[in-house]
Amino acid sequence: MSAIKVLVIDDSSVIRNIIKDALRQAVNIEVVGEAEDPIVARELIKKLNPDILTLDIEMPKMDGITFLSNLMRLRPMPVIMLSTLTQQGANITLKALELGAIDFIAKPSVQELIATKNSFKEVLIEKITQGVTVDQKNYQLSYSLAKQKNINNTAHVLPFSGIKRNNHIIAVGASTGGTEAIKQLLQNLPENSPPIVITQHIPKSFSLSFAKRLNELCSMQVHEATHGQKVKQGNVYIAPGDMHLEIAHKNGMLFCTLVDSHEVNRHKPAVDVLFDSLLDLATNVQAVLLTGMGQDGAQGMLRLKEQGARTLIQDKNSSLIWGMPGKAHALNAHSQDLPLNEIAKSLLDYAALNRDGMKEALYARQ
Repeated sequence: MSAIKVLVIDDSSVIRNIIKDALRQAVNIEVVGEAEDPIVARELIKKLNPDILTLDIEMPKMDGITFLSNLMRLRPMPVIMLSTLTQQGANITLKALELGAIDFIAKPSVQELIATKNSFKEVLIEKITQGVTVDQKNYQLSYSLAKQKNINNTAHVLPFSGIKRNNHIIAVGASTGGTEAIKQLLQNLPENSPPIVITQHIPKSFSLSFAKRLNELCSMQVHEATHGQKVKQGNVYIAPGDMHLEIAHKNGMLFCTLVDSHEVNRHKPAVDVLFDSLLDLATNVQAVLLTGMGQDGAQGMLRLKEQGARTLIQDKNSSLIWGMPGKAHALNAHSQDLPLNEIAKSLLDYAALNRDGMKEALYARQ
């Protein structure tokens, strides 16, 4: 198997050297070139034909977003953004993901990068290795969808007759590609939808920006979850980027609980933590695993299914990375696998069933 060819684009020679040094230790990755700005990068892409890019957002001559937009229009390919851990960095990174970047990696200061070089190296190598497995058609699709939404500025909101069961809740887990998948899912849901709790693998400084952006685009009210917050119909609660989200059941009501404990499956927040907190409520739960790298959430989904929950995974063809849902599929933890554009309707149809109809519908389409 030939080595993965990487082009590093960053205006800082120090950062470029840190990235090259980290990737040099990977036997299956080769840094074939480096560029200090997008103008140089454009020529090197033609000359070197890299498999994947790492791209800084803030650069001279042409900013990373403009370069990415042009790239996805003319020559779509895997791109991993290097993002600053700031409010502005979060907003720009979310825009980059809308335009078709497959993932991002937090870019701390040079001092922090040097101090955490090993962990940075491991994450970077993993993201690059997984990034080149994405089907090329996803880049064309991502660009087309972003362009179409900019033209129409509308989303198709589905009708919903209402929940037929108290404390019915939808729990969603996602990682790589999840910010866009979650956005597409939520934009289809009406304001009277069942409450939704979400664990998306995302840095601390990004989760609030992500929630605010979704709140502007969706009919449901979207929040970054807070400790003790009551879970209500028509609302979405997203785990903060540095805390596990659990759901507590007290006096017939549901509440968000934030837990500052160790990482699970190398993540904090972790999907397994969210899913496991719902085991006692499993018969009232629909659990969903969307696109994502790794296996977080698969075991928790299996435990929920065994306790009577309905469990859905995003299918392979519509997933950017079929890691987490693929692992759930391998464990037979899912009740159904569906394309992303069919999940919202399936969730609403099921939530609208009375109790007698729910069990029947669970296996109807297997």
